Amino acid sequence: MFKRFFIRLILALTLVLVVDILLFKNLRKQMAVKNIELPNITRLIPGRYVAPESTIIITGDIMLGRSVMETSLIKNDPNYPFKKVTDALKRANIVFGNLENPVIANCPQSKSGLKFCADPRMISGLKYANINIVNLGNNHAKNYGENGLKQTENFLSNAGIDYVGADNLVIKEINGTKFGFLGFDFVTKEPKSLDFQLVRESKKKTDVLIVMVHWGIEYSPSPTEDQKTTARDLVYAGADVVVGSHPHWVQNIDFIDGKPVFYSLGNFVFDQAWSEETKNGLAIRLTYDRNNLLKAEKLPIYMNNFVQPEWSGTSETISQ
Repeated sequence: MFKRFFIRLILALTLVLVVDILLFKNLRKQMAVKNIELPNITRLIPGRYVAPESTIIITGDIMLGRSVMETSLIKNDPNYPFKKVTDALKRANIVFGNLENPVIANCPQSKSGLKFCADPRMISGLKYANINIVNLGNNHAKNYGENGLKQTENFLSNAGIDYVGADNLVIKEINGTKFGFLGFDFVTKEPKSLDFQLVRESKKKTDVLIVMVHWGIEYSPSPTEDQKTTARDLVYAGADVVVGSHPHWVQNIDFIDGKPVFYSLGNFVFDQAWSEETKNGLAIRLTYDRNNLLKAEKLPIYMNNFVQPEWSGTSETISQ
């Protein structure tokens, strides 16, 4: 009697396992037809699948106007600036960068000057490179006034790209973890108590809060004391990661209460080919298990070809 029951139990469990495998294979086929990538499964728990780790890549300054736009549109390829870095970017769940120009209709072409803009066609390069959040909190966002900024926001939204820097919080949920993103311009504005209040309120709504700040002195290798003070205030208010832009040179990395601070990542896409410091840049890859930062890595870039960065070395793990 017991032997018969045991055999039936084994047969039933085998049948359940076979059905589960067939259903999973069918799911993969359906998602492949729709060109959707199914996440890798790290381990199997009876009744449910456990999602993998989450990866975020943060870049330095991205400027798609001036000679970047001219070079790309002459080639009839708005994706040109990102062709040699998109492989790693597409493997990240989120890519976050500082967009250093407004995007406007009828953007005039120019090879010089400090009034930036980009043709709306250049946004396809951001999509191609999986850059899904950009910071507009910088000193060039209003180069074409409030109307230019509004056009930029509309063009980005229509392309499915989120933006921060407008006193707004963007939340992306990945594998059950809520990642929050904020952006601030502390070049044309001084930090105010309302900025740190926004950080505090945003932290309450998120598991991991990443703050990008436009600050510091251009073409300087080190952060100022004001940057260091602001970084501490941001961390104490609730920032889990602080990333700087604007200096166009890579600056040092610090940890405040165990939270990483990247004072400047330098350039990522720019037409500043007149010095080694402006052609070298850095991207940062953050790997999380839920809200725990497992690993932070440097991904160095170099603009060997004009306005086109490429990975210039192996990744390097950052330690405190």
